[in-house]
Amino acid sequence: MIKENVGGVDRTLRIIVGAVLIGIGLWYLSWWGAIGVVLMLTALLGWCPVYLPFGVSTSNKEKKTE
Repeated sequence: MIKENVGGVDRTLRIIVGAVLIGIGLWYLSWWGAIGVVLMLTALLGWCPVYLPFGVSTSNKEKKTE
């Protein structure tokens, strides 16, 4: 199972910037829309693969200790 590493503010910014980039990509028929789609997907999933190697998490969910 994928561990959530994208939090609320990060998720909101990704949705806004993603939507803007998709709009720019559609308007200018450029590849910027593809970057917007990636941002939207990571926001919707709550998981960013780029954060993994750096151990970054903006999620407020507490880690479970066993």
